[in-house]
Amino acid sequence: MSTPPHPPQPADQPAPQPPQQPAVPPQPTAYPYPNPQSPPPGAFHAQPTLVGQPAPGQAQPGNPYAQAPQYGPVPPVAPAGGGAGRAVLWAAVGAVVASAAWAAGVLLVGGRGDSADLRGYSAPSNMCSSADYSSFKDEYTQNDSSPTRTSLKDGALDESYCSLGLKKPGSSYADAYLTMQLDLHKRTDPAPEFTATWKNYGDSHTGYDVDPVEGIGDEAYLVSQDTSNGSSSSGSRYATLAVRDGWVTYTMSYSVYLTSYDEDKDPPALTDVTDWLKTDAKATLRQLKD
Repeated sequence: MSTPPHPPQPADQPAPQPPQQPAVPPQPTAYPYPNPQSPPPGAFHAQPTLVGQPAPGQAQPGNPYAQAPQYGPVPPVAPAGGGAGRAVLWAAVGAVVASAAWAAGVLLVGGRGDSADLRGYSAPSNMCSSADYSSFKDEYTQNDSSPTRTSLKDGALDESYCSLGLKKPGSSYADAYLTMQLDLHKRTDPAPEFTATWKNYGDSHTGYDVDPVEGIGDEAYLVSQDTSNGSSSSGSRYATLAVRDGWVTYTMSYSVYLTSYDEDKDPPALTDVTDWLKTDAKATLRQLKD
């Protein structure tokens, strides 16, 4: 069955509207809208708002629903951009702290070149011609025509190095080897590592003798080993004198390897070699000072 049509309404008469309810502004709540736990508008448990500052979309003061009673001190509201401002502030504070820490580190480790204790030494560009090894020349009379030498100039380190072959009269090849190296440490004090390396050399290298040497620099150590057992046809003889004077280190090393094929059948005794090292190291360090 069809329902009867509604009676036509006059054109100038508006359609009936349901009765209007008084508008109640929505109140701020502690629950995010539209969480079903949010209390209905106008509830007496609405959260407090700042006095004189209507919430977004709220009526101006005077509406009894726009302001709720205050229940204690209202915490201050951070100004716009406050988070970014605090981030910039903390970044600036961090930069200042980092700079202070770096400066303290520089002072502690002596990171400035003008604070290095170089004792007036300079590193030559040619260590082979600058070092004194005259004590060996009575035994090894021939000069090495092509020694190996290097040099380094840097803000942290100056270094000079020389390695040469020692030849007896009539020898076609080197009978022994001599190396010399000078290091000027311009940023860090080498003393702790120098002492740890050379004083304890025997702990990390089996079969070596380590003896402190007085009268050369601030500290010096003689490291030696003789595996020839008095033979001139087998084994080796080795000796290094390591010296530290302030922030300058110098090492001078001698080595000879004995085989039945070598032309040299009478290498110098190790005690003679160690005496030569001490004499020539002192002379070299004296002439490398400005």
